[in-house]
Amino acid sequence: MPDLSGKVAIVTGCANGIGAATVRRLRADGAEVLGTDIDEQGGAALCDSEGARFAAQDVGEMSPWPVIVAEAVGTWGRLDILVNNAGTVSALSIEDVTDEAWDRIYNINIKGTMAGCRAAIKAMKDNPGGSSGSIVNISSTSAMAALPSDVAYCSSKGAVRVLTKSIATHCAKAGYNIRCNTVIPGATDTGILDHAENVTPGLKEAVAATSPLNRLADPAETAAAIAFLASDECAYMTGSELLVDGAMMAIHPGF
Repeated sequence: MPDLSGKVAIVTGCANGIGAATVRRLRADGAEVLGTDIDEQGGAALCDSEGARFAAQDVGEMSPWPVIVAEAVGTWGRLDILVNNAGTVSALSIEDVTDEAWDRIYNINIKGTMAGCRAAIKAMKDNPGGSSGSIVNISSTSAMAALPSDVAYCSSKGAVRVLTKSIATHCAKAGYNIRCNTVIPGATDTGILDHAENVTPGLKEAVAATSPLNRLADPAETAAAIAFLASDECAYMTGSELLVDGAMMAIHPGF
């Protein structure tokens, strides 16, 4: 397991799914964690159970980001890790998507991710001992092979991939010891799929079949990849993409 002792992390979308699993994993690896979520009750309960701090946050709003980062730095004196996990879907095609739905998806999935990175880099540059840090942005296999039913989600997650590369190269060329990488999860067993299964029985089984492993990922499996990228064990990895998709993107769709 990566040793994150002495590290301080912020994890967005911590109330459930990959975010909750990431809080658990980073705490198990020794990090202090500030979890955030728009779901105040669920996020606070999860953080309380793991010995983490909680702050209410709608990542689609830009102004709270400096306050969130300041809380972590004010509590522990530094910021080492940011996991931009919070995201949302619209389930609307190009013919059905509204301006309001498009703006909401982009505010949360890409503008919120950008604002988090911007605020985190400012704090990481001022860490005791010199600039240092690791940012992990969560994209999706839908950024690599699009869903016709959700144009805003797919395109926003595609933007996260390139945003990450731009940040990584900027920090490297500026001489900051700040890395930025992307985790690309495939079909994962989260609350979103549970809700969708209630609407469309059999959906989870169909989604699981898109992976050659013929199962959904456990959120803890994605959290393990996030913890690796957050750690000093991959100090030469920046601007990279780590697929956690059960070979979904590796197989021809006809086989």
